[in-house]
Amino acid sequence: MTCWETAVMPVYSSLTRALAEALVDVLWFIDGSEDEQMDPDDAVKVLEGVAHLVSKLSSDQRNELIALLGTMAEAEADPARREFLEGFPEGFGLLDDAV
Repeated sequence: MTCWETAVMPVYSSLTRALAEALVDVLWFIDGSEDEQMDPDDAVKVLEGVAHLVSKLSSDQRNELIALLGTMAEAEADPARREFLEGFPEGFGLLDDAV
């Protein structure tokens, strides 16, 4: 058994929710990493790559992700992480073409 299998894992209502949670976890880690933890140029490449990926989502997909991020933010107990979730749509370019 690996260490992550021993932790209590939440059950997600959809694959979309599970993937959004995983994406936010990775980006939250990268955004909060010190230079000693991750090369800043590599961090920027990852963050820009995600922004590019979400820019290719359809309007319906963007709106779904924005709504999901809002739900995640409302449920978030950590104020700093809640702020990250609330700023995600604008920070990653989801609001440009969202309807």
